[in-house]
Amino acid sequence: MSIADIPIIVTRAAPGAQETVERLQKHGMKAVSASMLSLHELSETAVPPAASLSGLVFTSANGVRSYAARVAHRTLTAWCVGPATAEAARVSGFTDVRESAGNAMDLAQFIAAHSAPEDRPLLHVANAAAAGQLQQNLQGRGFRITFAPLYEMRPAEGLPDEVSSLIRARAPSVLLIHSAKGAAALAALSETLPDSWRLAAISAQAAAPLAAHFVARTFLAEAPNEDGLMAALDTAIATLSA
Repeated sequence: MSIADIPIIVTRAAPGAQETVERLQKHGMKAVSASMLSLHELSETAVPPAASLSGLVFTSANGVRSYAARVAHRTLTAWCVGPATAEAARVSGFTDVRESAGNAMDLAQFIAAHSAPEDRPLLHVANAAAAGQLQQNLQGRGFRITFAPLYEMRPAEGLPDEVSSLIRARAPSVLLIHSAKGAAALAALSETLPDSWRLAAISAQAAAPLAAHFVARTFLAEAPNEDGLMAALDTAIATLSA
């Protein structure tokens, strides 16, 4: 089986899903768009004035876009987790973008290593279900931080027809998983998944909701970013195309 014949099921939420689909297509892969989450803005969440803040903390590109859509100010330092979030900040016009590597805890350590606590708080912009570890970590280091949930991710209500067809046909495919919430949404909609499928996930945490389906058929990114996930995908594909 050639690489071009293996469906890669992209479960990432929009608008990032389209970026991943285009990247796969550019490399001659067969991408199947199957977002398991959709973004819903929370317009009722109040956003503090930029002048009252010492900086912004973004743990997702969606957080950057949600904030940028509501606030015109772009000169606050934007502390970003990973290259995709940092690129979203640059595209949105932020002039002082600081990029860490790894996860939210790595970002907290990065902030503490490159700045000092101020009287004005940092504003952490994220989805409504974001865990509080980053806030607790920074507070433990003397930083003031305010949380602004500007959006929430809602699970899909059903599987796309093309994915259902692949399940029925038990056709060899690879599931591409960007988040634990996306994996959980898929698990809730799928009682069983074909033994011929492989799972490529951005982290062990992201893969966890589907672990029972993919014992010994899971391939994890060495780094929790898009490049790391693509490398894991290549390994997964190799087991099907060999």
